[in-house]
Amino acid sequence: MGVWFAAVEPLHRSRGRVRLRYRCRAGMPLEPARIARAVESLAGVLAVRVNATARSIVVAHEPARTDAGRLAAAILALEPPAMHQGAAAAHEPGAELGMVAASGALALASNRLSPGLRAPLALATAVPLLGKAVDDLLRRGITSHVLEALAVTISIGRRDYLAANTTSFLLALGEYLEHSIERRSDELLKSLLKPSSSEVWVERDGAEVLVDAAALRVGDTVIAATGSVVPVDGTVLGGEALLNEATMTGESVPVARRRGDRVLSGTLVEEGRLRIYAEQVGGNSAAARIADYVEQSLAAKSNTQLEASRLADRLVPMVLGLAGATWGVSGDWRRVAAVLQADYSCALKLSTPVAFKAAMYSGGNGGILVKGAGALERLAQADTFVFDKTGTLTSGKLHVTDAIAFDARYTAEDLINLAASVEEHYFHPLALAVVEAAHHLAHPRHFDHKEVEFIVAHGVASVIGGRRIVVGSRHFVEDDEAISTAAHADVIERLHREGKTLLYIGFGGELLGVLALKDSLRDDSAATVARLRELGVARILMLTGDHPERAAAMAAELKLDGFHAGLLPHEKADILAALAAQGARIAFVGDGVNDAPALTGAHVGISMHHGADIARLASDIALLEDDIGKVADAMALAQATRALIASNFKLTVGLNTSILSAAAFGLLSPVAASMLHNGSTIAILLRALSGAGLPRRPRATKPPLSKQAAPVRRQVNA
Repeated sequence: MGVWFAAVEPLHRSRGRVRLRYRCRAGMPLEPARIARAVESLAGVLAVRVNATARSIVVAHEPARTDAGRLAAAILALEPPAMHQGAAAAHEPGAELGMVAASGALALASNRLSPGLRAPLALATAVPLLGKAVDDLLRRGITSHVLEALAVTISIGRRDYLAANTTSFLLALGEYLEHSIERRSDELLKSLLKPSSSEVWVERDGAEVLVDAAALRVGDTVIAATGSVVPVDGTVLGGEALLNEATMTGESVPVARRRGDRVLSGTLVEEGRLRIYAEQVGGNSAAARIADYVEQSLAAKSNTQLEASRLADRLVPMVLGLAGATWGVSGDWRRVAAVLQADYSCALKLSTPVAFKAAMYSGGNGGILVKGAGALERLAQADTFVFDKTGTLTSGKLHVTDAIAFDARYTAEDLINLAASVEEHYFHPLALAVVEAAHHLAHPRHFDHKEVEFIVAHGVASVIGGRRIVVGSRHFVEDDEAISTAAHADVIERLHREGKTLLYIGFGGELLGVLALKDSLRDDSAATVARLRELGVARILMLTGDHPERAAAMAAELKLDGFHAGLLPHEKADILAALAAQGARIAFVGDGVNDAPALTGAHVGISMHHGADIARLASDIALLEDDIGKVADAMALAQATRALIASNFKLTVGLNTSILSAAAFGLLSPVAASMLHNGSTIAILLRALSGAGLPRRPRATKPPLSKQAAPVRRQVNA
């Protein structure tokens, strides 16, 4: 068929890891799984991840055995594996089941066949096993398939056709069940990750049309209106809107975006309408990236899996040596055949990935999306948890903390009532917080007003009692309404230092007062911190852009081990790098994409639930529910998974060592050894699939105090 790839180019390399871009020749196979298997067979390769959408291959390798240049050359020289129809069909579940049925029927009929048919039929039944053994021997050396083929060959050589046929049947049945369990674990995981299809409004030929998100093209003009999620990365061509960028910046206060501004996919349009020039679509869209994420999470191997696989390979020659020693001592080929029936390979290699996938499925059902086995493995090792504050330890939902009137004729309650009267039909988070505060006043009052004017990204305006009232940003009040705030600069500055968002109220051309708002600590943040300590976490820290005074108070309330305040996003990464340099294994909990620099310095990254698609793609583990308690649930799941894998390892070694010993001493026939080995392997795989010992159901979530308003500090004539 010729060489597989037309071009292979290294894009990025670090010690033990390289990312390459590839291009297949016309007519060559494109399936990521086939490419990954071929690259995995190269010398020095430890793990492979293929992204078909981006046409990239990420290879983990042994630096002492190969490097980026040699890998690129080796991949470029690869030929596609011969996958004729019969071979491909052999991997289908139906074909596997057919082979099981055929070998089972032959095993039952072994003693009833005429003597002339017994040897040919036994050999015919063993052909698939013998073919695998020869292929493995030529490509990889001595493997478990080689041992199994030797066992069957010895039985045929001894004319023990019943043992040969029964062994072939048990091996075929075991392989079918093992593959079924693997497929089941993959299907369970994929069922959690299927992205919902989405449609997007675009301008085409002067008209607005609704198209599937997958049909978006670079250069399209995308329309994003109130309530929609921006589907592309691009530049605003026209319009004005308030975007909730909590998934990107961690800020709970929406920001204004207008012509010339950059917008990112995953942000929510809370108010207004934008025309956006699409710059990144297709492979960078949420649906495509999630689909790729699923494939990566299933294909990626953790260090535990790699170590189990290497150990299993190292134990195969030991079994062969035991078989040789058994023959040397006893001269009994029946004992040798029995010894060759049992090995550690299957259970060691398969139970670990199945356990990880079962844990990922369990986590998904409990509102925790895990991006691959390596993420769970690293989380179980974490000894330091670092939390970003905004939207993580805090709720991200604003409430009024201060109402300060600058006119003695008005009380703090008057100020809130006036603002709520004109804000009540406005669905901006600040407006909702003000209306909520008014509902909980001792004397709520509605002021009659004229029609309300909504100024996007600025505020609202109306007329009450013949006087113009404006409620909104400082820019709106000072620049658009020419109302000075200079006389109250000290109060305003103090509120800013406390990390609060201010809403300015102008009435009759004067600054009547300000409302200060802030997001509150989550109800279960303290309980989550305490539970992490119970799970063995040694150190818990907080990072924030807040002022040190506010950060210190919150850290004390949560009983944290420390905090860093007044930070810019890139400074968070510096702090994590310093902690890592001290040997800390860091789990960073933040908002996903906004904390990308910090996530690169963390052992494992956990993102809060602030917009499903982008949060899933931003980190190693994403919470699918807005519940910080899921962070502790994830840690508990990771530790339980580690315990499950460790117990399966002990079972595998203990059971197979017992079978090998009994076979070597002549206590087991080849058929009995095969039954015990395959039965124990399947039992261990089923134990891994069922997630024995994993948390059975999500932790009960503490009901929110939805009707209890936060206290408002009221000041008059500040």
